[in-house]
Formats: sequence, structure tokens, C-alpha cells
Amino acid sequence: MDKPLSNFSDEEQLALEYADLLAADHHNMDDAFFDRLKTHYSDEQVLELGMMIGQFIGFGRLLAVLDLESKFCPIEP
Repeated sequence: MDKPLSNFSDEEQLALEYADLLAADHHNMDDAFFDRLKTHYSDEQVLELGMMIGQFIGFGRLLAVLDLESKFCPIEP
């Protein structure tokens, strides 16, 4: 990840990395990454976290496609 995330626990940082990879670089998720996930999360938690991340990615992309994103949740450049 690009920015230090010192305010987050190791588990939270790993979950954020999971979300980052699913959103922007899912082809580079390898067994080593999942081995790291499994040091903090059970198989069930890895699946559930991935499903939730996927839902939020999809919802964000839908808002962008429908041009609703910037109208209700402005993001500073």
C-alpha cells in the first residue's frame, strides 16, 4: 500500500491490502498473499471479507457508471 497505515492493526492493514488488490490488481493475488491472510483470518473470514469487499467495489462502480458518485460524496482532488 502507498501510505503508512500506523493507525490500523496488522489485521486491518491486511484487510485494506486485500481490498486494494481486489479493486485494482486482482490478477497479482497469489498463494503467498492468501497464506498471509490465513495467518490472521480463517478460511470463512477470508471468503466473507472478500464477498463484502466485492460488494462495495461493485456498488462504487455502479455509482460511478450512473454518475451519482460525485453528486453525493464529493472527493477532493
